[in-house]
Amino acid sequence: MQKSRYKINNWSDYNKALIQRGSISIWIDENCIKKWISYDSTGKAGRPSTYSDDAILMLLILRERFGLTLRCLQGFAQSIFKLMNIEFPVPSYTQICRRAKKLYKKIVRLSKVSASHIIFDSTGLKVYGEGEWKVRTHGKSKRRIWRKLHVGIDVETQDFIVCELTDHGVGEVPSAVRMLDKLDKIETFRGDGAYDPNEVRKKISEKGGRAIIPPPRHATIKGAKDGWIQNRDEDIASILELGTRETGRRPWKEKIKYFKRSLVETSIFRIKKMLGDQLKGRIMETQHTEAYCKCLVINKMNQLGLPKGKWVPVAA
Repeated sequence: MQKSRYKINNWSDYNKALIQRGSISIWIDENCIKKWISYDSTGKAGRPSTYSDDAILMLLILRERFGLTLRCLQGFAQSIFKLMNIEFPVPSYTQICRRAKKLYKKIVRLSKVSASHIIFDSTGLKVYGEGEWKVRTHGKSKRRIWRKLHVGIDVETQDFIVCELTDHGVGEVPSAVRMLDKLDKIETFRGDGAYDPNEVRKKISEKGGRAIIPPPRHATIKGAKDGWIQNRDEDIASILELGTRETGRRPWKEKIKYFKRSLVETSIFRIKKMLGDQLKGRIMETQHTEAYCKCLVINKMNQLGLPKGKWVPVAA
């Protein structure tokens, strides 16, 4: 098999996008500043919130982008407002922490993109635990806590469309069904074998989508006439036409363009590489909001620009 490499064709635009990622003005939303102070009446007892949800969300996004603690975030925002001659007050770190607990419930959409081709996957984010070096040298301890981040991205823009944070023991199936419920009609759904169970395939069909999921090697043809079961039967038959249950899988994946699924792995890698693989919050509600903010940061970077290119053969 001839080797190939990915050649980027838009280096000029992509370099500008990389530089913009470090610009403070990119992360300060003018519309958010205009709505900084909350004038909404909740109708509930107690003092209403001084700062809008948009204001708290912008600060939390700044925190994720620049890796700040809550106290540093307060000082960071105060200095930015002073330099920009913005006369609004900045919430204290305790207010930001308190508001973050409920903010994830108010984030309706992660992206404005109307995705029709989506990819799902999941990964782990650490809450407590040692680093890799300590584990490899002395072994792991009992005090290791992880959360599981389930995500769905758009194939075209690579934006995060939906996400959900759960305990590490929660499987892909229930989370995928809940996230699909948040989406409108779709055309295709890509995922690995963990998304093969009937509940996920049925929900994909209800959304009008075609599942591009590799069936298990022992899967059998059910003989259905229509619906999601027929689509699964067609995939099994196509694998057998291209080879055995083992050798036919790779050509089937190439034929059906299953390998686009690697885009979601790239997106997850970008979260961990640029924003860290550890959650700062210590309670689940705050961690939910933190996970949403990580996805929003990557979406903003996508809007600035992504590398574009093509695979070219490499001379031997």
